[in-house]
Formats: sequence, structure tokens, C-alpha cells
Amino acid sequence: MNAKSSVNSTVLAPSRLEALKAAAVALVLGFGLVWLAGFAYPESVHDAAHDTRHALSFPCH
Repeated sequence: MNAKSSVNSTVLAPSRLEALKAAAVALVLGFGLVWLAGFAYPESVHDAAHDTRHALSFPCH
């Protein structure tokens, strides 16, 4: 029974590590997109992002 539990822990560790890596990448990309849209120079890009945030009930003020 110990061999089975040690096999399960070694199998789960890489998958959890991969999930954490994916979450970190998604977080960085998400913050990057919000930051770029928030500081976009063209008014149309900024206004589109602004309206989308309001449509999704995401506060931006």
C-alpha cells in the first residue's frame, strides 16, 4: 500500500506544478491585457475596453 501512495504523490506533483505554471501565465497575461487596454493611447481602444469592463460589471473607477 505504501508503494501505491508514493506513486500517486509523484504523479500528482507534476500535474499540480503544471497547473500552477498555467495559472501564473494566465495571471500575467490577464494583468498585461488590462494594463495595456487601460493605458492605450487611441481613444477607441481605451473606450472599447472601458465599455467591456462595465458590461462585465468589473469596476474600473
